[in-house]
Amino acid sequence: ITLVYKPSAYYQRPSSRSSNVGRSEKIHLPLNPAFRQQRSPCIISTSRRLSSTKNTLLNTASDRVAILTPNATKEPGVKSDPRAFQRCRPEYRNMTHDPSQRSSTVDLNEALLALHKVTVQKNNMEPSEVTNFLSKLGQIPQELAAVVRGDKRFNPLLRYSVEIMQNFMTPQLLDALRAFVNLALPHSHSILGLYETEFCRRVSEMDLRQLLLAADLWRCLGRVVPKYLERLFDNVSQNFNQMGVPELVQLLYIIGEGRRCPDTLVQPLESLLMRHLNQLKPEELGAVCLGLFKSQRALSERATRRLVDRALAVVEDMSDFGIVNVLKLMRFSYLDHLPWLEAMGSEVPRRAPQMEVQGLMHVILACSALHYRDDRVLLAVAEQLPNVVSRCRSKDAAKMLWAFGTLGVLPNQCPNLYPCLTAILRERQAEFQRYPEHLLTALLGLAFVGLFPEDLLSLALSAEFVKRACNSQELELRKDLFTLDGTVGLELPKSTVPRLSHTIREEVTKQLWDFVQSDICQKPEVLEAEDVLRKLLGGEMFVRKHMILPHLRSIDLEVHLDQNDQPIPVSSGPGQQNLASQKLDARLSGVTITDDLLAQLTNTRKTPVQQSNKFLQKPEVHTIEPVQERESIFNVGIDLTDNLLMALTKSQKRSSRLDDSKPSIQRLAVQVTHRNHYCYRTEQLLGLHALKRRQLALAGYRVVELPHWEWFPLLRRSYAEKLAYLHCKIFSCSDSKK
Repeated sequence: ITLVYKPSAYYQRPSSRSSNVGRSEKIHLPLNPAFRQQRSPCIISTSRRLSSTKNTLLNTASDRVAILTPNATKEPGVKSDPRAFQRCRPEYRNMTHDPSQRSSTVDLNEALLALHKVTVQKNNMEPSEVTNFLSKLGQIPQELAAVVRGDKRFNPLLRYSVEIMQNFMTPQLLDALRAFVNLALPHSHSILGLYETEFCRRVSEMDLRQLLLAADLWRCLGRVVPKYLERLFDNVSQNFNQMGVPELVQLLYIIGEGRRCPDTLVQPLESLLMRHLNQLKPEELGAVCLGLFKSQRALSERATRRLVDRALAVVEDMSDFGIVNVLKLMRFSYLDHLPWLEAMGSEVPRRAPQMEVQGLMHVILACSALHYRDDRVLLAVAEQLPNVVSRCRSKDAAKMLWAFGTLGVLPNQCPNLYPCLTAILRERQAEFQRYPEHLLTALLGLAFVGLFPEDLLSLALSAEFVKRACNSQELELRKDLFTLDGTVGLELPKSTVPRLSHTIREEVTKQLWDFVQSDICQKPEVLEAEDVLRKLLGGEMFVRKHMILPHLRSIDLEVHLDQNDQPIPVSSGPGQQNLASQKLDARLSGVTITDDLLAQLTNTRKTPVQQSNKFLQKPEVHTIEPVQERESIFNVGIDLTDNLLMALTKSQKRSSRLDDSKPSIQRLAVQVTHRNHYCYRTEQLLGLHALKRRQLALAGYRVVELPHWEWFPLLRRSYAEKLAYLHCKIFSCSDSKK
């Protein structure tokens, strides 16, 4: 999913609320799906294509061709301007280009006369004369710049400027580059490559502000200049003592726009930023956060937290754009800054009615990335979206559907939310040919909350779409297709939605299994649960660690019980299961686990353990200190004797009478959960995990959850306590779970 840089998307002017005009075309770059957000270069497009006047020569003002001016003029003082921080201090004027200060003092006749003089003087001009001509041409009104660029006398002027470029003084070279910006010279123009080479050669001769000004001018031209930026960074690293607050903020802005920051700069920049932190103004803070976000360079957690602390102190004075930039940095850094997130609970509802669709999208996307659910924020965004959804792109809709679905915002909470976003997907279907990831991301978000638009699912699983997605070199979309395919099979068994081929399913399953074997299966909490379950049930044959539902990309510990709650080998067929159950009953010996024994192990009662077998020694009970508050239910320690271990590892024989109300085989999916499976500091499962829980039930499984707040503390406790805990989960609670 790509993010296109559109500052007006963070602020909605009342006069343009119902208008779609004035939207400039953007260049979209491919990006990975929203499961792990990556950022791609953002494109600013401020120019508008003009009518075909570029080869027309106009001799008088009355002969001018009427050219449309942009009908969405930027209002003065709008806080969503990404370069607004450059107006915070007068020092920025010497190191940045301010288009608002551009004086259009030359009319078309004067410009054409200047071009005529160039033809007359030809190759006899001094460097100062060349830069004066270029500067004068750069003062023409912006809507007439295309006429100058198209004049046949303009290109000879450019060529001559290159011939004598080495004779330019540095200020003259900067004036020429500024003129190219004012004339909106295309970023791909061949002449700019020659100028970049000259700027690279002169880096050592330029002071810090000149270096930053040149970088800013290249940015305004929209040209990527990696060699120049590399030289700039080398120079900066040797001259950190020259850098004050404006230089630091402008450098971070350039770093963000260039999407590059050398490793050697990170630590010095962090130190300098922390030194000047309290001097930063609200919009400067927003620019710093955006620069760090775009460059994909993370500060230390301590520095990032201090940066957000400072933003929180001035949050009421920050623009909507600045607030969104802070959220972007938090999203990238996975920073759980609770005071800031709490402040968003009041700031977002207040600001949402004036925000545009992309600003709203970034707010909800940050909440999703941080797994943070605050209904004040979610419902405020959901309420505003129908008012601005007509300006929503397919990727905006996809990201928001993913975010709302991940956080478990149900359709009945926001009746208009999902229909309006799904309608946008249908209107923007043509975009999916180029960006198939948008459709898959959106459909997964809808599936999280139980919504399955069959027409869009049919499109996503059609042979043509699957082929396009599978052939994508930049994106790995087969896993998403596999998840949707498996979801259709379980949730829509009677639908006519097409399905993936058996070959693709097998390939993706193998790919996922290879990953989980090397990663999830080896996690200590999973290995411990598997080991204790085997001891509890009587052997390896009774526990199978595998992907019960491969399309949901994770593993479970599968356990089978018969009608009497006796374990059955998981991999056996029906006939073998009965035989195995009889053999198991014949070899069961020792003691049964009584209620009193379980009560002591779980500290529910202090009743002494009754001796059920002459070989069982009474365990010695003693008090131990809980490691954490949630562990207090296990504040009785048990000395693990050989006989007690033997008793715990034998299955409890409940009753010889069959219970006809139970299925012949009870299939249990034992899940070891992690805190990242839940919304932040809650017990609410996130979208993909809630989807898995629902589909396991559809597949006939009872989920036995080992939540992280219970199981992880037990990993440091005695084996007996783990056995007792799992016994309670598997057997003692089975009746209430059915």
